[in-house]
Amino acid sequence: MKAVITVVGHDSKGIIAKVSTKCAELGANIVEISQSVLKEYFAMIMVVDIQDITIPFTDMVDAMQKLGEENGLDIRAMHENIFNSMHRI
Repeated sequence: MKAVITVVGHDSKGIIAKVSTKCAELGANIVEISQSVLKEYFAMIMVVDIQDITIPFTDMVDAMQKLGEENGLDIRAMHENIFNSMHRI
């Protein structure tokens, strides 16, 4: 099972480190990552393996959103099944 995590906000030091640390704490493994800085804006998409997460996925979604709120970022986690369904319509 995989999830897609998106991160958008003003660029600052340590964004990738914070998000990847939270993933590791929750037991998610980063499979792919792409990030870009456009002037002062940061954007990142991660695909993470959630097979071994230590909490329910809904709690992971909340934890990532909270991390975003604490750091002035918009962080969203979406299960691959929902992501794939959205893009088939």
